[in-house]
Amino acid sequence: MSKSSGDVFQQLATELGRTMPQLINHVDGELTIAHLYNMQSGIRDYWAMTVLWGAKPEEPFSIAHDAPQALERTKSFHFAPGTEFSYSNVNFHVLARLVETISGHSLEQLLAERVFIPANMKTASLRPNTRGPPLPIVGYEGSEKSGYVPADNGIEWSGDAGIVASLEDMIAYERYLESSWEDKSSTYSMIAEPQTYKNGSPAPYGFGLVRADVAGKTTIGHGGALRGFRLHRLHVPSEHFSVVVMFNHEAVSQAAAEVIVRKVLSAQDTKAGPAKPAEEWKGSFLDEETQLMVIVNFSEKGEPMIFGEKMQMKDDKHAECRGMTANIDGDTLIVTRSGHNRIYQAKRVAKPAEAELSTLQKAGYAGEYRCHESDSTFTCTGEGGIMYGSFDGYLGKGPIYLMRYMGQDVWLLACMRSMDAPAPGDWTVVFRRGKNGGITGVTIGCWLARRVDYVRRS
Repeated sequence: MSKSSGDVFQQLATELGRTMPQLINHVDGELTIAHLYNMQSGIRDYWAMTVLWGAKPEEPFSIAHDAPQALERTKSFHFAPGTEFSYSNVNFHVLARLVETISGHSLEQLLAERVFIPANMKTASLRPNTRGPPLPIVGYEGSEKSGYVPADNGIEWSGDAGIVASLEDMIAYERYLESSWEDKSSTYSMIAEPQTYKNGSPAPYGFGLVRADVAGKTTIGHGGALRGFRLHRLHVPSEHFSVVVMFNHEAVSQAAAEVIVRKVLSAQDTKAGPAKPAEEWKGSFLDEETQLMVIVNFSEKGEPMIFGEKMQMKDDKHAECRGMTANIDGDTLIVTRSGHNRIYQAKRVAKPAEAELSTLQKAGYAGEYRCHESDSTFTCTGEGGIMYGSFDGYLGKGPIYLMRYMGQDVWLLACMRSMDAPAPGDWTVVFRRGKNGGITGVTIGCWLARRVDYVRRS
């Protein structure tokens, strides 16, 4: 692949140092190539960050012009590299640029030569511009209740996404991968090997592949999302079959793929335990370390839902689902996400009483706040319990978002989507007070971009 001699991984590491020198030998940890392809880099996702940079979801984002500026504004981690999992599209965007530099070829050419042609994917190609997928393909957003409208995308991406392929192409791809599975020297077998975190804990994600248990079988897969589209593929190596789900709407493709796997294997759905959740489950909790809200809701069947996952009760104060356990003890919620190598110890944020809501008029939240590191300005406007937030940055002046007061100087800023897909969802907004009790700053974050600190402008 390399246009010069020498170890390819060493060349990638050298080029990474040239591309993102601000993150090499950083005080918070040393960034490596493995951290990128294993999603352990600790780099905040740049599509989430576009919200803070003032982007409007439908506006264009250029690989040549906008992406380099995003990398320039990426100066720290939201966790030490190698210690946790957090999906960041920056990782594969950077890897693609490094590969192009040291190979002397475009990613489009490399994919065609190394993947599409060998796999007999006859129509697959890299098309970074999402504005116009090949006709007659149209992606839709909406629901049966609200109706469906064609999705409008304007971004460019390459490396983190950008491949356009038909279902026939994906079937050919799965056959190609299956044919190489038994060859332990093949690339597919190599990258499907289990990975670990810095402390030796198992990591289910590596080299762009997720290892997960479905119906008692190890599966290998990945998914993708763009406004109006959802994709998920699962390979069950022991049973020699794969499932590919491709939607031109925004239903959950992973759930559909897993249902099909269970049907093929004639597996019974796991029944929920007899225990009923204690009343103290429901509520909003703030994790001090990440400065993120953990909100527990209940499904129609009365199951606690955390991070969108339905939990099965083991007893009234302990619940589990794949890759996650949760325990409630009074006002403390402990959520262990083993696959992410992260434990949340979140304290309840009491629902504000009427007396507290009546004092919000004088709480002093409104104002302008600046984050110099990310080159972003947060403006908070409104009165009392009705507040709004907006962001200005190098991508422009963003939309105005509604904010909801949670209590204890904590707000949620509603955000349906960034530039790529529905993530990041609501942002947690935690205001800070000085010794005199006045607001001095605010910490804003979501699961893909945590702890972005802003200081109040005088």
